[in-house]
Amino acid sequence: MAESAQLEGQEGMQDTGEPVPDIKVPAPVLRPDYASILGIFFSFGLIAGAIALGQSNANFFNVPSLMIVLFGTMAATSISHTPSELTNAGRIVARSLFRPVRHSSKLALSLMDIAVVARKKGILALAAIEKETAKEPFLSQAVRLVVDGYPPETIERILKHDMEAQAERHLRSAGIMKRGSEIAPAMGLIGTLVGLVQMLADLENPETIGPAMAVALLTTFYGAILGTVILAPLGSKLEKNSMDEILTKTLIMKTALSIVSQENPRNLEMLLNSELPPSMRIRYFD
Repeated sequence: MAESAQLEGQEGMQDTGEPVPDIKVPAPVLRPDYASILGIFFSFGLIAGAIALGQSNANFFNVPSLMIVLFGTMAATSISHTPSELTNAGRIVARSLFRPVRHSSKLALSLMDIAVVARKKGILALAAIEKETAKEPFLSQAVRLVVDGYPPETIERILKHDMEAQAERHLRSAGIMKRGSEIAPAMGLIGTLVGLVQMLADLENPETIGPAMAVALLTTFYGAILGTVILAPLGSKLEKNSMDEILTKTLIMKTALSIVSQENPRNLEMLLNSELPPSMRIRYFD
């Protein structure tokens, strides 16, 4: 009985020597995030339009106010985080505006192709598609673990650790943006208080009170814009992008575990569809 079980396990690992069908893994495509870019553009456009349509000739540009809000927000935010976290956050924010786009449904179909090949020709046959899986590093790692014969619990532990580590980095960067969105209005208020103190110190000259008050309020204006229009939406976008990447990696991990457990690909199709949104679900088998 033990010998029979061993032979059965080796059967799932064997390479039949037959040519492996051509499998195409969709590579992530670097594209601008038009929703974020246009959202920021139109937000500033609406504010500028409202100012232009006003009847006042007030000047809405003030260098000291900008310095207090911008540099004050950066300085106060940096106190809560390490330099490496801030650098990583800047890199991830740049990637959120020009990010690699993945099509989850196309990836799911490719994963089904891989599972069918492993089912028909053996797990070792997946070594032939290693070059193709290199387009998606997490998939390449999963396939290597499967081909090397690691048990399911080890594969799950390694892949889950990778997923959790990346999610933590992204959520930490999102937290930096959200923390900045809380600090920016506060820095605006600090700048306003500074302006009010300077105004009250010169009450002997009534002509300067109005302009000084306007300059003081500009700092609050800048802080509200920086926090509400830029930092808070970017933080939310980073969280959304992180969830998208988790979905992609979850599909890959479930496929790897299904292959190494020698499950029926029809079962894998149902598992993948349970993770995909209804509009992205696939139909692989008739």
